[in-house]
Amino acid sequence: VVETQKRGQNHFHDYTMTLFGYLFIVALSFAYFSKALTGTYMKSSITQIERRFDLSSTHIGLIDGSFEMGNLLFLAVVSHFGAKLHRPRLIAVGCFLMAVGAFLTGLTHFFMGRYKYDTVIQVFQNDNLSIAACVDPLKTLDHMPEIQIEPSMWIYVFLGNALRGIGETPVTPLGISYIDDFAKAENSPFYIACLQTITLLGPMFGFLLGSYCARLYVDIGYVDMESVTITPKDSRWVGAWWMGFLVSSGLLLISSIPFWFLPRSMPKQESEENHETPVCEILNKTEDAQNNNQNFKLTEIAKGFLPSLRRLLGTPAYFLFLCGSILKFNAFIGLLTFKAKYMEQQFGQSASRANFLIGVLNLPAVAIGIFLGGLLMKRYKLSVVSGAQLSFATSFMSYLLMLLQFGTKCDNIPIAGLTVSYNGTKGVLYGREMLFSECNRDCLCSAEEWDPVCSDSGITYISPCMAGCLSSSGHGKNTVFHNCTCVSTSFPAGSSTSVRLGQCPHAKDCSRSFTSYMAISVLSSFINALGATPGYMVIIRCITPELKSLALGIQTLVTRTLGGIPAPVYFGALIDSTCLKWSMKSCGGRGACRIYNSDMYRIIFLGLITCISGSSYFFTIAVIILLRRQFRKPEKDTDKQEQKASKDFELKLQKSFVMSNDQRINSQVGNKCITCIRTSVMLTNDSPTVTFMLIVAAS
Repeated sequence: VVETQKRGQNHFHDYTMTLFGYLFIVALSFAYFSKALTGTYMKSSITQIERRFDLSSTHIGLIDGSFEMGNLLFLAVVSHFGAKLHRPRLIAVGCFLMAVGAFLTGLTHFFMGRYKYDTVIQVFQNDNLSIAACVDPLKTLDHMPEIQIEPSMWIYVFLGNALRGIGETPVTPLGISYIDDFAKAENSPFYIACLQTITLLGPMFGFLLGSYCARLYVDIGYVDMESVTITPKDSRWVGAWWMGFLVSSGLLLISSIPFWFLPRSMPKQESEENHETPVCEILNKTEDAQNNNQNFKLTEIAKGFLPSLRRLLGTPAYFLFLCGSILKFNAFIGLLTFKAKYMEQQFGQSASRANFLIGVLNLPAVAIGIFLGGLLMKRYKLSVVSGAQLSFATSFMSYLLMLLQFGTKCDNIPIAGLTVSYNGTKGVLYGREMLFSECNRDCLCSAEEWDPVCSDSGITYISPCMAGCLSSSGHGKNTVFHNCTCVSTSFPAGSSTSVRLGQCPHAKDCSRSFTSYMAISVLSSFINALGATPGYMVIIRCITPELKSLALGIQTLVTRTLGGIPAPVYFGALIDSTCLKWSMKSCGGRGACRIYNSDMYRIIFLGLITCISGSSYFFTIAVIILLRRQFRKPEKDTDKQEQKASKDFELKLQKSFVMSNDQRINSQVGNKCITCIRTSVMLTNDSPTVTFMLIVAAS
């Protein structure tokens, strides 16, 4: 009876531990999904944050890199000491910190007041009042509210993003190690694969959430939308960027709850042959293992770490692969951070539509490519050299396709004083004085304004005042300005001299260019993703087994330090160099860019990506050459060993047959001959030499 009770208690304990294990996997999957969603939502909100805080792309790159700064600051400490503490609760603390970081980022919106943008329309609310923009009413009215943005408010976004990076630190290393500790050896890869699959859904939903929030006005629910005179395609438009951070904060907070109730450790899942092992013994072994791990001293680990690191970096194939990975990661981070902005500026797409297309088209293509790449590795059992060659081939094909994107372009929008002269002559114009002409010199206009209006000819003027407009009709978004002197100078008598609010759209052929760009982008993403899994396997197989974990850790640390932090900053700085018109802060400093030189933006953005990616292929080719030499030597050594073993076998066989012939000299030769002939027939296809020796021995 006692044994039956103990057996029942053991089975109940096994069931409870199994339930906790599955609960941990589900909770960790949801945490992976939530953190991936929040990270990609941050990328999708780059443009909105830039405009709301009136920042340059360089500052935005610095804010984006703050996540990596916070993450790398505590990564080594948490990875080392976290295994000796309560890992599920450390993961819960990490999820909670990520939730607090996302909440702090979104909460900054409520500290800033209402968003106000430069426009002459906001001064007048009377439908019957005609606006003489040429007089510049913004200068004549004393009660005009100033646009005041605290220059230091973006610091809270920086700190919130860095706090989110700190919170993300324990989730991946401790989560994977916890699964590997309790799962069977054959189940652990399956569980980790499930995690990675669910993680791929996070970026997709992150961009879709960014698309939805970018479509909503930043102060939705607090202002009358009829009074908003700008549209989502306007460079002054700011979406409800804060809303997505509050949503992701709630998801991260929910994901932290289950980890508080999970045990510190769980016994290893039993194999079928060891199913009768008492649970108490497993628990004792687990506790002993933990106690032994805790007895390791930091100095002992450091003594083994430095020689291992020296051996790892002394492996030529790994070092060259690491250099190539740094360059590729720089190009990838720059592309991911500013891709949506490039689509906005080059093709005139709204931030909402750009994020939607990335989430619906590019990311699923990447997910399918990664899956098929792993399937190819398994189906054809590719070697290390073959995997490296496949990774290089797919990456290079993707690179060649990316070069085609230089041909998918849209011309600069004709803007008087910036990209065309006031008489319609095309060409990028530099200098503050070029914004003025004889038609608006007496209008007392400000060169810092950005309230674009569009004429019927397709030329955009940076403000109604710069267009020389003397009257208006309509209200809000439907306001039309009339008797614009600068418009009349560009066209023959009798043509329309009216302009309407908003920037003129791109030419019709721009939509065809955008379709071609998206087709090339999706195909390039898919082909490049095909080689992701084979390329990842190169790290694992080109080094000794005891250095695998260190190799993966060093690659993550180095690529994120030298790629994740600086890439957004210098990409943003080079993008800023293509700006044609900056906004001005109330304090007089330079704010966000309103319009870019499309041609220079395309050349610098795509050129920087292709140059960095192209440089990485020199390292990739060198890695393939080294791997061929490295894995060709073992094959030659194996062939020599096989030949030597075959010769030894033949000599031993010859001796044995000679001895057998001497001992059985009186046997019947006919029977022995028949036996040898039968044996020779059986071995003819496998070893002709052995067949010949058998026949000789029989004779």
